Amino acid sequence: MKSIASILLHLDAAPQSRDRLALACRLAQRLDAGLLALYAAAPSASSLMPLPLGGGGLTMEDVQRDERRRAQARAWFEEAAASGPPRLNWSELHATAPGAEAFSRQALLHDLVIVGQQDPDAADDAGVAEDFPEQVVIDSGRPALVVPFAGRFQDVGRRVVVAWKASRESARAVSASLALLQPGAQVHVLSWGGDPTELRPLLQHHGVEAQFHSEGGDEGQVGELLLSRAADLGADLIVMGCYGRSRTRERLLGGASRSVFGAMTAPVLMSH
Repeated sequence: MKSIASILLHLDAAPQSRDRLALACRLAQRLDAGLLALYAAAPSASSLMPLPLGGGGLTMEDVQRDERRRAQARAWFEEAAASGPPRLNWSELHATAPGAEAFSRQALLHDLVIVGQQDPDAADDAGVAEDFPEQVVIDSGRPALVVPFAGRFQDVGRRVVVAWKASRESARAVSASLALLQPGAQVHVLSWGGDPTELRPLLQHHGVEAQFHSEGGDEGQVGELLLSRAADLGADLIVMGCYGRSRTRERLLGGASRSVFGAMTAPVLMSH
């Protein structure tokens, strides 16, 4: 039984979606997994404004703008689908419910979710909330690969940094990451205030030889320190637990998680 047989990818019309789709296709092909590209973008902001003479709804300009965004995402999908494997499918969330909550419900039905870090400069094209990826990670509870908006990433799993903490979230992230490791991957386990070597037996059971690092520095800056060390080690994948919780409609992230979501420079595999 494959550990990752089904991948859910979030698509919107922001330029980064095309690169995210390409990465997802390469990953799905390597894992021999099915890939569902789910288009989810909110109606244009002006759609939410009252129309003249009272009432509210979509103007013709809104409809045309939203259709252009959807058509752009669909064109990228068709381009990828025409190039061959993997098994690639398209779906859409209804325009009235395209948010993270609806997307997270779909994520429950997949082994891995791929979402993008939000680019403030492309917010109009994306049509999703700035904290969309955080909401999906917390609300779905599924392993999620978060792809930075800056940079292009051909694949993941050759040079891996694991941020280890003796916690449920960290353990789930490590377990999910094992399927993403490529043969001969260089794996570095980093820990702040803990013992990174306690992870050695689990990794060895999976045939993974790693290097272990007890890190120093202010524990209140773990997120920044992690990103710095990942850059030093040339990581193409960071593995970490996501710490936070939902309180009504507010998502409260831990300090390290917040820092990584805001400043990631390599794809991050997270689990809540």
